Amino acid sequence: MQNDGKVVPLSKTGPDQPGSSPVARLPVVLLQVRDRAAQQLKESLQTLFDNADDTLFEMADRAHNNAEQNIFFEAMRDLRLKRKSIERNFLDKFFEAFLRLGQYEVAEPILSEPVSFDKLALVHNDDLERTVAVDTMVTKVVNRDGLALSQLTMRLNQLVPQPVTDETNPLGPTLLCDFFLQAGRNLGVEIKVKLIILKLFEKYALADTDQLYEAANQLLIAAGVLPDLKVLPSRRSTDRSSSAAAYSEAQRADSAALVHAAEQLDQSVQEVFSALQELLVHVRGNITPRPENAAEARPISSQDLLRLLSHLQQYVPRAETPDDFDLRTQLEQLIGRVSARSGKFRTVGTIDEDVINLISMLFEFILDDRNLPGSLRALIGRLQIPMLKVAVIDKSFFSRGSHPARRLLNEIASAALGWGGRDDSQRDSLYTRIDQIVQRLLHDFVDDPAIFTELLVDFLAFTSDERRRSELLEQRTRDAEEGRALAELARQRVQQALNDRLLGKTLPEVVVRLLQEAWSKVLLLTCLKHGEQSSEWKAGLQAMDDLIWSVEPHDEPDARQRLLELVPGLLKSLRDGLSSAAFDPFATSEFFSQLEALHVQAFNHVSRTSEEGVQAATEEVVGEPADGPSMMAVVEEIVLVAPGEQVLSEPVPHLPENDEGLLQVGKLRLGSWVEIQEDEEHRLRCKLAAIVEPSGRYVFVNRTGMKVLEKTRMGLAVEFRRGTIRVLDDSLLFDRALESVLGNLRKLKG
Repeated sequence: MQNDGKVVPLSKTGPDQPGSSPVARLPVVLLQVRDRAAQQLKESLQTLFDNADDTLFEMADRAHNNAEQNIFFEAMRDLRLKRKSIERNFLDKFFEAFLRLGQYEVAEPILSEPVSFDKLALVHNDDLERTVAVDTMVTKVVNRDGLALSQLTMRLNQLVPQPVTDETNPLGPTLLCDFFLQAGRNLGVEIKVKLIILKLFEKYALADTDQLYEAANQLLIAAGVLPDLKVLPSRRSTDRSSSAAAYSEAQRADSAALVHAAEQLDQSVQEVFSALQELLVHVRGNITPRPENAAEARPISSQDLLRLLSHLQQYVPRAETPDDFDLRTQLEQLIGRVSARSGKFRTVGTIDEDVINLISMLFEFILDDRNLPGSLRALIGRLQIPMLKVAVIDKSFFSRGSHPARRLLNEIASAALGWGGRDDSQRDSLYTRIDQIVQRLLHDFVDDPAIFTELLVDFLAFTSDERRRSELLEQRTRDAEEGRALAELARQRVQQALNDRLLGKTLPEVVVRLLQEAWSKVLLLTCLKHGEQSSEWKAGLQAMDDLIWSVEPHDEPDARQRLLELVPGLLKSLRDGLSSAAFDPFATSEFFSQLEALHVQAFNHVSRTSEEGVQAATEEVVGEPADGPSMMAVVEEIVLVAPGEQVLSEPVPHLPENDEGLLQVGKLRLGSWVEIQEDEEHRLRCKLAAIVEPSGRYVFVNRTGMKVLEKTRMGLAVEFRRGTIRVLDDSLLFDRALESVLGNLRKLKG
């Protein structure tokens, strides 16, 4: 039975059944077009990702600061991890688009409307930049290869039931860009990096659309699909002939500019190193002292020196062993053995000796730097030979702050700043990761500095993950402390309200206990939620005033009527309030039972007063039975303390504002790392995460973002005066070491 209807019973057919799959509806030639195009696109994507590292690293090298560099290094890491997924998702989207061509029921793809200038204010900046970039890329392809694309679209319309336009053509630039954007949706990179990757897609995929369309059109022509359309000249033989000349000229200009820039860079590096050499003159001769007859000495080439250093690199002692490894002594002994074997005196060249002396002095500073924890300082010290080899190979190590080896050293030191001495180094992830980097360099680094880039990218990804986790916990800590400060202010306000009304009074014990233990919580929540100026807060205070009045003895004539009018509303307010504070229902029920008895007694009292007169009422009160309610005199101020909270018992001396300790506290900034001497053996490293106002509490967290210490301003000032706390220097380790070494060399020269 023929079924031409548009309603297909779902239980009868499915896309995976033979004969019903959309693939089966596509002509064989269209499958050939698809597969050939997919192969070309796959190769283009692979080329794109192969070149992405170089492009992003170059951008990182041009960055103006560490934060900007981190963006590009993290993007390199993210691309490496997700490139296979992006390639696969792109091709999946591409194949799905061809599947839809063979279906009769195809919904029109939702395409982005052109961006109009009157709507730009409503578009997110990132989306706008991406849309403009894609529109520009699509326009370039259409202007360049639009005719070939149009002919391909016309031929596709001859083969598939659904109308196809240039915008819905799976090989058109619009959908190709859309496939790429969807495939890279999970990339955790900033918009500037996404735009760079889009430009790479344009360079390595869209630049060859002429080949894509030419191959597809030729396959369709060979299959007899509209063979009479005017044959298009290949851009490879016409357009590209003229554009190639222009491109070559531009390429030559770019190359000349690059050569000029490289020459300037080399000259700058040489100038910096020459300035360093002038300062190093006075420390030469410590390694292989030269004989009187200089002609007898044979200098060791830099390549041979690298081989000797690689040999020494295998014998660098573990970080746990005593620090008795002196690089210059070890190298001198090794060169002495080489000289003895060869029978000729061997010496290190002047330039290489200057590099050795400079690196040795830098690491002497690093190994004495108290800003680094001792165990990690020893671990970093094992990098002396790898860093020396890099400096021998590339003198820009001393002049270029973005040098991968130099950055790796700085990043390790920055991460190590908050590492506590009591951390379990066997299981601590940071210690383990740094140890892995050290082992990798000692075992694998011979003479290819590219290993530093790889390790830097991986380490930045690791520290970025750690930093995100710690920042999240740190933010939670700050939020909790700020909430705690607000709660403390509200608690003080409630405490004041209670003391204003209860202090000096004698009331039934049950009422005093209820106000202090239960109604104080109602007022606290009201103050936090609505504030002191709200009608809810005023209503809570009024309920407290009414309750106190209702259980006090009254002799005034209108007391009975007021009590009758007051009690029903008062009871409702009390019930609602206690219920909103989730007060214990059993305790609430017990309280209302006792309150009922108190109100009955109060009502009887005012009734007798009105009937017998004031004097009789007084006698009645005196003669009341002794089994009345238990009374409580409030003679001490009520102090409210949150559950589990302890009042800070720090010393609060009065210090003048110009006190040295207070001045040092004033210099503390959020994010400052400090080390506090807890006892003779233990020191605590922590970071200032929050200064909570108005209490002035300083909250410190460890490197994971967990709160470890809380101090008042005066308490910190006392610690500074005692010398039990010091601020850690979080500036770049290499730069700090180099500055110190240069200062010492200048003194020596002077």
